[in-house]
Amino acid sequence: MSLAEQVYQVVMPLPESMVQEVLDFALFLRQREENADWLNLQLAQSSALKDWDNQDDEIWNDVPAI
Repeated sequence: MSLAEQVYQVVMPLPESMVQEVLDFALFLRQREENADWLNLQLAQSSALKDWDNQDDEIWNDVPAI
């Protein structure tokens, strides 16, 4: 029996209100994982942007946008 099937077997006899709590918790875990991926992407981008923040590039700060 797979892990998902085991969870299903345990959840099936629970009252509806408890099943809702299990679902809410599972959705929370999924959201937390997605947020962790997003945070990792932001951290990777911020470290890459440090290469562009240097004294030699200050001259470009006043260039008007086209």
